Amino acid sequence: MSKIAVLIPCYNEAKTIERVVKDYKKALPKAEIYVYDNNSTDGTGDLAEKAGAIVKVERKQGKGNVVRSMFRDIEADCYLMIDGDGTYPADAAKEMCQRVLENGADMVVGDRLSSTYFQENKRPFHNFGNRLVRGLINFIFRSNIRDIMTGYRAFSRDFVKTFPVLSKGFEIETEMTIHALDKNFYIEEMPVNYKDREAGSESKLNTFSDGFKVLMTIARLFEEYRPMLFFGLFGLVFFVLSLAFGIPVFRDYFETGLVERFPTLIFAGFLLMISAFSFVCGIILKVVVQKHRQMFELFLINTTKRGEK
Repeated sequence: MSKIAVLIPCYNEAKTIERVVKDYKKALPKAEIYVYDNNSTDGTGDLAEKAGAIVKVERKQGKGNVVRSMFRDIEADCYLMIDGDGTYPADAAKEMCQRVLENGADMVVGDRLSSTYFQENKRPFHNFGNRLVRGLINFIFRSNIRDIMTGYRAFSRDFVKTFPVLSKGFEIETEMTIHALDKNFYIEEMPVNYKDREAGSESKLNTFSDGFKVLMTIARLFEEYRPMLFFGLFGLVFFVLSLAFGIPVFRDYFETGLVERFPTLIFAGFLLMISAFSFVCGIILKVVVQKHRQMFELFLINTTKRGEK
């Protein structure tokens, strides 16, 4: 029998948590339901325990911190992560877990954006942000993931036990997606229905501050995972600028035999040096990243063997 763990990170979700726990117990009757209470002040943990969940407490605030503890503490063959706000349907849970346990998927993405998200979600900046993040990730990492920031996902044990959680907040979903793409994990997507929060249930996501954190996470991971492209783009920009400043100086020199704008020539040369340094940094870091991928593959093999014992 494969063990399934349902993971629910929660912060002040008293209005919906009981129904969420009961819905997923019904959808996956043999699964263990874990609710990690992230310093709630409205009795979320007590209500979850009353509904039949295993309740644990994470004192460090932020969804990323909660996910780190969940992945570290819990042993299972399949992990289903959901939010406690009741926006994701339990009727998709069984198929998502089957795709991990039977199809061999390492991450199954519950795709909201291809179904009802844009009709249900009433926050236009959230809609814009989801499209922006999806476009950036797919462009940078040459992928075609339809929903980058969904909180409804199923994972294999290999993914959970080899994923280094660095994010502290809501940018954790973006980090998961990029890690899976970079490390060549098998990803499946499954459209799921989405409904907006119930009246009186308040979102903890701040559109602008959390959106900015997500964009900064993308920039950081872009630099770490695709350094040749990252530094190559900077090098190209500085190279073009050096040409823009330097070509007029050389044109005057070939016409008159004189260099009248030495400061401009020096500045153009400085820009050219920065461009060269950027390209060299990209090449060196590309080799480092490639070596890291090789070491990760060996680590993954050892982790898989330990999981089979």
